[in-house]
Amino acid sequence: MTTDALLPALAARVRATAHADTPACACGAATLTTLADRPDATVVRHAGAVAKAHAAGADPAALALRVEVAAGLPGVLLPPLAPAPVTLHGRLVTSWPYGTPVDPEDPDAAPWEAAAVLLARLHRAPVPAAVPATRGPAKAAQAVARLRAGAPDHPATDPVLRAWADLPAWARGEAAPPVAAGLVHGDFHLGQLVRHPVPGGPWLLIDVDDLGTGVPAWDLARPAAWYACGLLPPDEWHRFLTAYRAAGGPAVPSEGDPWPALDVPARALTVQTAARSVTKAVAANRPLDEVELPLVDACARMAAVRPRAPGG
Repeated sequence: MTTDALLPALAARVRATAHADTPACACGAATLTTLADRPDATVVRHAGAVAKAHAAGADPAALALRVEVAAGLPGVLLPPLAPAPVTLHGRLVTSWPYGTPVDPEDPDAAPWEAAAVLLARLHRAPVPAAVPATRGPAKAAQAVARLRAGAPDHPATDPVLRAWADLPAWARGEAAPPVAAGLVHGDFHLGQLVRHPVPGGPWLLIDVDDLGTGVPAWDLARPAAWYACGLLPPDEWHRFLTAYRAAGGPAVPSEGDPWPALDVPARALTVQTAARSVTKAVAANRPLDEVELPLVDACARMAAVRPRAPGG
């Protein structure tokens, strides 16, 4: 995924950041770890530092503002190690402290309550004047565009596209949202949480690529969608929702039915995830699996019931 020149430059950057207060690195090359290498991000770790190369074509001004927001919300977002991105071989690179991620092999220990409180605090934070709009709806539209291009004839494509067409324009990234915008993460899931300082510090949110102004309910949409599709156990969903409400989260009413606020964002995230699933399955020449099929089935069911507008 990376160019031949980028990875060594990232390695040098993260070593220099990790040992900024020491004259030399004595850790050895074996301590350099590649945490991710995808088209949209390459992430390497050395000692207590992480360097992330963002997607090619990322907006420098927007990313700098998002990093600035993270620096200004300690206790909510992981604070950056450098105040602004740098450019290495044509890619924007940011530096962060390493944090202990959620253990995917221990679902019973998933920090739903901690995540909910962090999101509530993020949603209640003052919105910086210059922060850009969240990329959440735009990423959903991108997933649908890739589905149209990569799997036009797959039998699952039609129900996904029909569910997408039923969504209001704002959820497809084509118009401004109908409700007051707040500060939102834009791509929340449990992989966006780490403990810092390691190993047992408080949980913090990571990944500012989609951070910005938008509908706060978007950050609750993925767990809501998985709950509605039968992929998230009801007790975990209710733990998450109860903790969010108890922390004063503004995305849903403090009591009563949350779905008038959640319905459209949850549909959008269901469509986005289903579109990605079908595209990946076609590219790998394999059938949809036991997680992907319920998402497509949900899209088919959604076409029979019109989306609910925020507020009722």
